[in-house]
Amino acid sequence: MKKRQVVVKRDEGSRTINNNSTTNEYWECQKNHAASIGGYAVDGCREFMAMGAEGTSNALVCAACGCHRNFHRKQAHAEVVCEIS
Repeated sequence: MKKRQVVVKRDEGSRTINNNSTTNEYWECQKNHAASIGGYAVDGCREFMAMGAEGTSNALVCAACGCHRNFHRKQAHAEVVCEIS
């Protein structure tokens, strides 16, 4: 991968603030509960709901199905905010 250098030129008296953030949502559980016997079965959990508060280990466990958050389908939403004054 090539490294790139970005140069930003600003006019005197103007200010640009770029806040790029990504929020993630976790949807249906995709864990195959029958993988050990050679089958395919999912539990039908439709959306990830955290079992505990943010920052705790229970925040990564789904309250509905008991699976880890990584088994749920992740959908990222990019938010770009630019202010020029």
